[in-house]
Amino acid sequence: METNTLSTKSISLMDLGITNANVQYQLSADELHAITVQSGQGVEASTGALAINTGEFTGRSPQDRFIVKDKITEDKVWWGNINIPFSPEAFEKLYNKVTQFLSNKQVFVRDSYVCSDANYRLNVRVVTETAWSNLFCYNMFLRPEESELANFTPDWTVICAPGFMADPAVDGTRQSNFAILDFTKKVALIGGTGYTGEMKKGIFSALNFILPVFENTLPMHCSANVGEAGDTAIFFGLSGTGKTTLSADPERKLIGDDEHGWTSENTVFNFEGGCYAKVINLSEENEPDIFRAIKKGALLENVVFKAGTNEVDYENISITQNTRVSYPITHIDNIQPGSIGHNPKNIFFLTADSFGILPPISKLTPGQAAYHFISGYTAKVAGTEAGVTEPQPNFSACFGAPFMPLHPTKYAEMLSKKMKDADVKVWLINTGWTGGPYGTGSRMKLKYTRAMITAALNGELDNVEYVDHKVFGIAKPQSCPNVPSEILNPRNTWEDPALYDKKALELAQKFKANFAKFEEFANAEILAGAPITE
Repeated sequence: METNTLSTKSISLMDLGITNANVQYQLSADELHAITVQSGQGVEASTGALAINTGEFTGRSPQDRFIVKDKITEDKVWWGNINIPFSPEAFEKLYNKVTQFLSNKQVFVRDSYVCSDANYRLNVRVVTETAWSNLFCYNMFLRPEESELANFTPDWTVICAPGFMADPAVDGTRQSNFAILDFTKKVALIGGTGYTGEMKKGIFSALNFILPVFENTLPMHCSANVGEAGDTAIFFGLSGTGKTTLSADPERKLIGDDEHGWTSENTVFNFEGGCYAKVINLSEENEPDIFRAIKKGALLENVVFKAGTNEVDYENISITQNTRVSYPITHIDNIQPGSIGHNPKNIFFLTADSFGILPPISKLTPGQAAYHFISGYTAKVAGTEAGVTEPQPNFSACFGAPFMPLHPTKYAEMLSKKMKDADVKVWLINTGWTGGPYGTGSRMKLKYTRAMITAALNGELDNVEYVDHKVFGIAKPQSCPNVPSEILNPRNTWEDPALYDKKALELAQKFKANFAKFEEFANAEILAGAPITE
């Protein structure tokens, strides 16, 4: 018999195979916060936020992410080292082990949903071993009204058991941790890792299959905001490139900071109900919206306090560089009601170029835009994945390959059509290094990046002079309000321009080598967007 101690609604997990559980259903953020502190699993920071440690894993583990290969997925998923197949039989056995592990225990259950556009809503039931994992889902997924809970039927289920360790020899996993999607059972099964991002990205990966295959909607790893004139801007980029930071603009309303859909009706909607921001070197001066959002209800991960206090030292990376905070989007003042935007007008591809080659802002042709979208170039920023401690060049198709079950060209074709149909301007923004590569140069100043994006949004770069980059062919504006003109041409910022030319060709060759696997799928317009390599 299952018991429910802190909820008015009785809920059974028998249908999931979890028996005799002490079910804590739909607890408030305050209740989950209190349970975590009382159990010694977390500490309240000076701002009122809850600080926890996720354990061994402080980032995602992409090599331990699997998709069950079945009738729904076998002919549609792009199988390989990103989408690793898992047999239905092995999943069934491992699933039964996890549900048996959670039986006879206290578990935390939350009914939530994703996709803010009601036409695409997906109900999600989350079952977690810990209270703080459940708080993360309260923050990050959309929160149903109390009246919606009585007849709530989940479309998908997330089961998260950090304390369960798989046996690779028996269970078919690579090691003790795993994150597996089963599109037939509609389950995201996570074990052996406390890193909360696995739950968020599990559902994101599911939507990245469901929306294009069944709903003619483009899923995007991006942030988005809306201007006073109703124009929507979209920011693509991998972790650490500035999606969250740059979309938090006091002059524009935030739709969301990480995951969105672009519908056939030309609307852009947030998948989520919260934000998951990196907090390394966070300051109120540079990122006021994020800084002020870290209050009661927010969940800090793997941060360190200043000695003798419960004040967070955001510069301390002794646990990980991937220190994080999750909070409901309502912690941000300047948000778009309903988390839906219309009329996309500007798209920004964000890259943190560790070589210091790409211009801080450049304008792309449609062919270049498709080429760079499929390439998805950045530097892997330390800490966002297990085993990454130094930045390294990284190509991630569609700026989100680890979460994209379909072939990248499927998403690129959808984006290219939407860009042309909506007459969208596309910009490449380098938030990475200037004046030389990582170790020699310095990171581009945030205030300059903000000024460039503002100028693009306001149309202030429409009539300035442009010069094409000699290797990448992308158009560099020669002036921009509130930005020193010398940094707009990266070659000018290097002490040795000849070395810059040499390194630019080397980077171009890396682009070409990476794109080789996509060439047979690309049309002439896209291939013309490639850099020159000789």
